[in-house]
Amino acid sequence: MLFTLFLSTNSTAQILPAKFGKGLNIKGLDSTFQLKIGFRFQSLIVADWSLAEATQAYTADNDVTALVRRSRLKFDGWAYTPKLKYKLELALTNIDNGGGNNDQFGNAANIILDAHVTYNFYKNFYARFGQGKLAGNRERVISSGNLQFVDRSRLNSRYTIDRDVFLQLSHRHTIGDNFLVKESASISSGEGKNHLTGYNGGFSYTYRLECLPFGKFQSKGDYIGSSIKRESSPKLAIGLTYDNNNNAGRERGQVGKFIVNSESDIVGNDLNTFFADLMFKYQELSIMMEYADKKSPLGPFVFDADETLIGEYYTGTGINVAMGYMFGKDMEIALRYTGIDAEVATDEKQYTIVFNKFFVGHKLKIQTDYTLINRDGRQNSAQWRVQMDIHF
Repeated sequence: MLFTLFLSTNSTAQILPAKFGKGLNIKGLDSTFQLKIGFRFQSLIVADWSLAEATQAYTADNDVTALVRRSRLKFDGWAYTPKLKYKLELALTNIDNGGGNNDQFGNAANIILDAHVTYNFYKNFYARFGQGKLAGNRERVISSGNLQFVDRSRLNSRYTIDRDVFLQLSHRHTIGDNFLVKESASISSGEGKNHLTGYNGGFSYTYRLECLPFGKFQSKGDYIGSSIKRESSPKLAIGLTYDNNNNAGRERGQVGKFIVNSESDIVGNDLNTFFADLMFKYQELSIMMEYADKKSPLGPFVFDADETLIGEYYTGTGINVAMGYMFGKDMEIALRYTGIDAEVATDEKQYTIVFNKFFVGHKLKIQTDYTLINRDGRQNSAQWRVQMDIHF
C-alpha cells in the first residue's frame, strides 16, 4: 500500500528521507501539503505470579503471556497552510483497538485512535476538532511510545478520561521572559472514541491549565518520559485538569463498560474528575507526579427506574510518583509508586522498578520492569515485564 502511494505521488511531490525514528516525509512540489508517515510496534512478555501462598513456593496462579502490545500506523502533517495541521493514528493489534461485538461501536473494532485537525486561526489561539486524547492526566497524554515504564500506571487505567470526539479551544502566552502559560477548554461527547449511538443526555466539559515557570522543555520534554534530552537548567511543568461528564454512560466515563437500563438505553449520572500533575527535569534527573480524584455527586452506583443496580462507577482517588535517573548516554533506572484509594473496588498499591536501554531515544529501546502489587493492605502478587519498542 505504501509502495503504491510513493509511486503515485512521485511526480507531484518530494519524498524527503529523514533519519531513523523521524518517519517518512512527503511534501507537495507546490507546497500545499506535507505528510509524515510513521509506524511502530511494541513486543511484550509479561509474567505474573502470586505471593500469597508460601506453601506453594509462591508459584500459585502464575501466568506468562507474550504478545504484540501495540502496533500503530500514524499520519500527520499540514494541509493547504502550515497553520492547518492534522493527525490520523490507527491501532492494528486486537488488544490495542478493542471493540468487536458491541452495538455502541457498530460491532467493529476501534481501529481509529486519533483523527483530528488543529487550526492556528489567530496568533496563539488554536481550535481542534475531531477524535483524540482529552487534556487529562499527563501520563495519559504522553504517547505510549514515549513512556518511562513499560506501560502506564494503575492511576491512569482507573481514572483517565482518555480519548473522545471533541471541539477544543486552546491558547498559550508568555509572562516575562520565560513563564509559559497554556489554557484549553473542550466540549466532547462524553462516551469516548468511535461511539456511534448518538446523544445520550449530556456532554463532557474539560478544562486544563498548565504553567511552565522556567520556560519550554527541550523537544517537548514535558510530555516525554525520561531525561532523554538533558536539561542544562531546571525545567518544571505544572498542570491542573477538571472534567465534568454529564450523564456519563460508561463506568469510567469515556472508557469502561456501558451502563444500560432494562430497555437497553444508555443511562448514567454526572461524573467529575480532577487531575493535578507535574513534570520536572534537570540534567539526568526526571520526576513526574500525578493526583486524581474521580467522583459522582450521586454516589458510585447507578440504578434503573425500579431501583435495580445496573452499573458502578470506578470512583476514588489515586497518586502516582515516578523518578528516574539517566546514567551513561543511553541507560536509565527509575522507580514508581502508585496508590489507589477506591470507593467501591479494591484499594491497591504498586511499587515498580524499571531498567531502560535506549538505542535511539524512545524510537528504539528495550525496557524491563518488576512490580510488587498490594491489594487491601496485603502483598499478594508480582509482575515482571520485558518490552521492545521500535518506531520508524
